[in-house]
Amino acid sequence: MRGARRGVLAVQLIRPVARAVPWRALLTGGTLGLLAAALPRLAGGEVTPWAGVTALRAAALCGALGAAFLLDDPARRTTAAVPVRRALRHALRYALLLPLAAAWWTAALLLVPEEARPPAGDVTVEAATVLALALAGASFAVRRRDAARPGQAAGASLLVAAVLAPLLSPDQWALFTAPDDPRWADAHGRWTLLLAAALMAVAVCCAEPVRRRTLRTLRSPSGTSGPSRG
Repeated sequence: MRGARRGVLAVQLIRPVARAVPWRALLTGGTLGLLAAALPRLAGGEVTPWAGVTALRAAALCGALGAAFLLDDPARRTTAAVPVRRALRHALRYALLLPLAAAWWTAALLLVPEEARPPAGDVTVEAATVLALALAGASFAVRRRDAARPGQAAGASLLVAAVLAPLLSPDQWALFTAPDDPRWADAHGRWTLLLAAALMAVAVCCAEPVRRRTLRTLRSPSGTSGPSRG
């Protein structure tokens, strides 16, 4: 019974949540990502495997920077006392994003010439990890500071990490290897672990602090408040 009520509530929330999603930021990041993926092909000449994987990594970063703004909601603080938990509100935003992200990433892969395209499964793990890190950063800012616009901080942190990681990581822990590098398989084992850690961080940050849940109960004991857009 409770599960059915939650399902009905989720359906009712889809439209207001979709209106609150910052589609412009997502579209900008996605467009830049597709341009980055297509750049080796547009440049003409032979495309090397290193150019192919670099283009896809740049595309994944652009897409993740756009997705960092997914949880932005200027009205978050004014609609905090509602009977809908943050986990559901965030899950609906993720549910709207993920099918589009999968289609977008498929297009990015196809833009790289087949002879220069890295193993799709491995490079997809990289892209999923970068996306999960962006969402984890935004989720952490919402949980920690109840930030109305966590996208800027999350995007900036992700960009700094993307620049510093290849420079500071030791060779034995390298992440950004070439497809023909003997360390490719080991590197993607580390990418998988990083993806799992990022997803766990997203799940943890989706839960509201106990103090916030208690305050919500005190403010809205009858559960009559309207749904939040956050």
